[in-house]
Amino acid sequence: MSHVHAMSDDQVSNELKKMTAFIRQEALEKANEIHLKADEEFAIEKSKLVRQETAAIDAEYEKKFKQASMSQQITRSTLANKSRLRILSARQELLNDLFEQAGKKLKDVAKDKKKYQGVLKNLILEGAYAMNEEELQVKARKADYDIVKKAIEDAQSEYKTKTSKDLSVSLDESDPLGEDLSGGVVVVGTGGRIDINNTFEERLRLLETDALPAIRVLLFGENQNRKFHD
Repeated sequence: MSHVHAMSDDQVSNELKKMTAFIRQEALEKANEIHLKADEEFAIEKSKLVRQETAAIDAEYEKKFKQASMSQQITRSTLANKSRLRILSARQELLNDLFEQAGKKLKDVAKDKKKYQGVLKNLILEGAYAMNEEELQVKARKADYDIVKKAIEDAQSEYKTKTSKDLSVSLDESDPLGEDLSGGVVVVGTGGRIDINNTFEERLRLLETDALPAIRVLLFGENQNRKFHD
């Protein structure tokens, strides 16, 4: 029969201390493990939130940047169009004034009788070459009848020399041109069915229409079809 010796109070106390120390150590280790796990999860969540917020800020910045760029482009385009319209308006005013001044000077051409006779001859010949007919009529202002008759003789003579064909041109005194015109003639052919308006006013109008691109190049140094760049 074995004997169980009762533990003394000191022994019991020591055992309790050991057990308490062990439990405390386990508790501390577990608490430290939980603390580390919490710190790790916090860092992960924090990083995730930072990335989300950064992405949101970047997206908002990109949106505002695009809006600002679009607004800037619209403003630039609007200003460019306004400038272009002002330039075009100023150019058109200049061209209008140019042809208005030219119109005022048309009457001066008829003042130099010799030069005017040569101009009338060429206008009659131009009509004759275009019509290519043997008989033509010419209409003119009453004030120009005498000088037109001389121009007709000159035109007939030159036509004969240039083409070896006879040309009969008569002055139609039954239907004079208006005295409000600056000069020139109307050449009539095919029995009165076709006429070529070679009055000064009509020639200036044609010049304004047909020669405008060349005039633009001469005045502004650019082709009319050239695009306007911002």
